[in-house]
Amino acid sequence: MELDRFSNLPSDVIENILSRLPIREAVRTSVLSSNWRYRSAMLRHLVFDDRCVSTQKHITFVDIVDHVLLVHIGPIHTFRLSHRGVLANWDIDRWILHLSRNSIKEVILRNRAMFTFRYRVPSYLFSCQDIIHLELLLCVLKPPPTFEGFRNLKSLVFDQVTLDQDVCQNLIACCPLLEKLTLLRPGFTHLKIDAPNLQFLYVEGFFEDITFENTLNLTDVCISYPHRDGRTWVCDNSNLVKFLVQLPFIQRLKITNFCFLQNLVFGSLSPNVGSLSPKLPKPCLYLKFLSIKVTFNDPTEVLTVLCLLRSSPAVQELEISANCTLEEPDFDAQQEVQAALSELNSLYGNWICPFTQLRLVKISNICNVKTELDFIRFLLLNSPVLKKMIVTPSNATDSRELMKQFLRLGRVSVHSEIIF
Repeated sequence: MELDRFSNLPSDVIENILSRLPIREAVRTSVLSSNWRYRSAMLRHLVFDDRCVSTQKHITFVDIVDHVLLVHIGPIHTFRLSHRGVLANWDIDRWILHLSRNSIKEVILRNRAMFTFRYRVPSYLFSCQDIIHLELLLCVLKPPPTFEGFRNLKSLVFDQVTLDQDVCQNLIACCPLLEKLTLLRPGFTHLKIDAPNLQFLYVEGFFEDITFENTLNLTDVCISYPHRDGRTWVCDNSNLVKFLVQLPFIQRLKITNFCFLQNLVFGSLSPNVGSLSPKLPKPCLYLKFLSIKVTFNDPTEVLTVLCLLRSSPAVQELEISANCTLEEPDFDAQQEVQAALSELNSLYGNWICPFTQLRLVKISNICNVKTELDFIRFLLLNSPVLKKMIVTPSNATDSRELMKQFLRLGRVSVHSEIIF
């Protein structure tokens, strides 16, 4: 007989292969032979998504989940529920109760049908003290009074989860091993983060204030403010100095909306362009990656970026997305911009502080604005170790003219390459 090399693979390799199949296909392997009869029943990572939907109308999604959990043998490490169909609360409750008795380590509930109703997480989920990763979408969370946190939780993702502000803060503080935290539109405006082992933070929402305590290990931060009615809402009380002073060891910073820089400059510096400080009072000595969005028609934003760069001597990679505005300003606004540009040009000539670590620059969505070219020229003339600058225009029709202007720009790094 021909050797069955597939069946003779190590058990962990076979389990890895089966876990990458839709659960319905993995279960069907039980009919291959007696050696495969219980392979799928011993899977530790269970994923129930839209691929689990049966072609037979009398077999529902709930039937499939019930069957898999009923015949399952051994521990369950991962339970992922990502289904667009409507599920009854009592069905999900029953599954979570089963998981709470199996030393579950990862729970992911992303039922898109919860847009019509929010699933109230049952109390027995909070008894899962072996859980390492928890991810919830459109749920209602209210821990029992006796809950003292997840002692082994390392990763937490809340996407539009309904919970009180103090509940969220206490939950974060009561997870001593928490390393990764993602909060997407939680519904409250003040956020206090107390997490001594936190390394990664991604927050999105209409926050008025974000406070950090005991976060000396936090090195990777991404902040996003969503759009509403065509306008960007930003936190009104935060400012650049206050924000960065609380993160002395930050290495990666990503800000994904435009008006954030305006808010920072008016919160921490001065609205008068001529009086903007060229440096922050306390430098970001460990910041290596910076990704921001800039409106180059607004000189205050350009100066804020330069202020941030001069205060970050270790930056190696810079990503900028330009806000290409085509609206013509009124006469008074044009005069103000021209005055600010004059001040900007003088600062370009007086700031002798090369970016000695900057190696890669990506600038996207540029639209042939003079301040954009001035900013790029400034970077090229002050980055002695720059290796690559990638520039992407907002409109393909402007590419030829922009390319001509870039060819005229000087650069201090003989090894730099401009990719257009």
